[in-house]
Amino acid sequence: MRDEETGSFWQQITGTAIAGPLKGAKLSLVAQDELTFGLWKKEQPNGTVLAPLQRDAAHYEKATWESEIAKLPTVIHATKGTLPDRETILGVSMNGAARAFPLSKLTIASPVLIDDVGGKPVMLVLGPDGESVRAFSREMGTNTLEFYGRGGGNTGDPWVLLDSDSLSDWSFEGCAFSGPMKGQCLRRIDALKDFWFDWQHYHPDSSIYRH
Repeated sequence: MRDEETGSFWQQITGTAIAGPLKGAKLSLVAQDELTFGLWKKEQPNGTVLAPLQRDAAHYEKATWESEIAKLPTVIHATKGTLPDRETILGVSMNGAARAFPLSKLTIASPVLIDDVGGKPVMLVLGPDGESVRAFSREMGTNTLEFYGRGGGNTGDPWVLLDSDSLSDWSFEGCAFSGPMKGQCLRRIDALKDFWFDWQHYHPDSSIYRH
């Protein structure tokens, strides 16, 4: 990326200026969600949509952009024997440690990944639409919670996340809506959806979730 004010060049992943007058400066990361529109609309019924401009329609990427990009060769490559270059992962970085979670590990049958990154208990959760993913800390005060999920996707059963300690029901927003933990919410953590070769380039010491 290049800013108009100084002409400095910035890395998309790190937000760091690598050339130009602002070299060495770093942008602040803004929390973001990558959800299906249906799920987002359900959570935010009064939300508004940034509509495309018809006059610029020819300049927008096609709906097949992701599948077409996946076929292109990469300029750099991941370490042999790890994951395919363009394997889609969810990258989590905490306490100086980084781990890549292959997106393929999250399925309707196994919608929760429990792990520790940098000594901190985390979990990645596949949402009720079977596509959206969020990451949470499993710390609640001085306790570390264990979770499992059920339902959602095309199963026809209501989606619910449960903790094995109190058997409280939790929403995809990370808040308990019934049971002893009702009203309490987990802390969201950042998870970057990326290709493995790119994540490893910026996190060369990253481990891989392999359970």
